[in-house]
Amino acid sequence: GATRGGARDLTRHNTVAVATVCEAMRRSGCTARLVQVGCSSEYGPSQPGSSTAEDAIPRPGGPYGVSKLAATELVLGSGLDAVVLRVFSPVGPGTPAGSPLGRLAEAMRRAMQSGDGELKLSGLGVQRDFVDVRDVARAVHAASLSAAQGVVNIGTGRAVRLRDAAAVLAKVAGYAGALHELDTPPARLPIGAPRTSTESVIEHLSATPSPYPDGCGAWQQADVRTARDRLGWRPRINLEESLADIWMEAACRI
Repeated sequence: GATRGGARDLTRHNTVAVATVCEAMRRSGCTARLVQVGCSSEYGPSQPGSSTAEDAIPRPGGPYGVSKLAATELVLGSGLDAVVLRVFSPVGPGTPAGSPLGRLAEAMRRAMQSGDGELKLSGLGVQRDFVDVRDVARAVHAASLSAAQGVVNIGTGRAVRLRDAAAVLAKVAGYAGALHELDTPPARLPIGAPRTSTESVIEHLSATPSPYPDGCGAWQQADVRTARDRLGWRPRINLEESLADIWMEAACRI
């Protein structure tokens, strides 16, 4: 699948590809079980303080969420032995550098390399349900062996503010500088103007066109009771361990 790009590319990679798999399974008479990896972006924004359950009405806030929701509907209507896992915010090894935590780790690495004693960041008020990718893999395995149908949320059941994750990442990284939060993205510097390392970091973190590029608003938290009851699954890896792995990968970049 794809997480970035225009509506056409997202539809091709996230919707048409799933339709092709479903059709191939139907035509071949394949009796394998299909586990579709969906995304919490299918739900769209949630009420702060609430936990989103599987019966919530999906209201995706962008083309990515729409393309994933369309794939979910295709799978649920396929007549196949299938289940959809709606994964909330996956983190840990392999976290993309363009994701919020990936950008944060990269900004911290640059600040430490340059000896910058302060890091100015924006968008840290967002709260997400971060779940380690290794726990997600365990959920996929459990779903493949279960008889569960329909949609199952995969998350931790706990929303974490990005600024709190930043503080944990600083501790893991050994970054002793100050973290300053910016309420609004700073204006871009004129072309050719000299830049301090901090200014470059600010621009790097503020490069996304929307404060919520996943279309999920300021808050998301999973109701994970279905995963517990129908898959026998619970998350095992805490956020500090996930962040340590993200930091290790960022620190190894040259």
